[in-house]
Amino acid sequence: MKLNNSFGISSSALTAQRLRMDVISSNIANAETTRAQVVNGQAVPYRRKMVVMSPNETEFGQTLNTAMNGQSKVGQGVKVTAIQEDQTAFKPVYNPSSPDADKDGYVYMPNVDVLKEMVDMISATRSYEANVTALNASKSMETKALQIGK
Repeated sequence: MKLNNSFGISSSALTAQRLRMDVISSNIANAETTRAQVVNGQAVPYRRKMVVMSPNETEFGQTLNTAMNGQSKVGQGVKVTAIQEDQTAFKPVYNPSSPDADKDGYVYMPNVDVLKEMVDMISATRSYEANVTALNASKSMETKALQIGK
């Protein structure tokens, strides 16, 4: 394992969790947006977005060579592979006085559940804090290792 491999792993996780918090913030900010875009002349509500992450992996050949040489596989961190839109149905709310109401008086609201977003935000924040702690611990260990030779 390289001396600074832990820095790369933690920094990739910090970047991914920061993007996740930004997307969650956007979801909360648009929880009441009924005109996010226009499709075929029709206003469409905001659609919840989700961050998809996956491990940073080396190519198959490199992984195979590492395994065949008897070396343990070291993690390479995480990467954001996509930001997907949640395809669940919009929530109909009866409000015939709204300019966005359909012929039956229903306004379709975004598929954002603020409570769920807050739970996701707490999870992302805790993950971010854990990675900051891991980064600081790695830095402290490397500093102490460099001081051994003094």
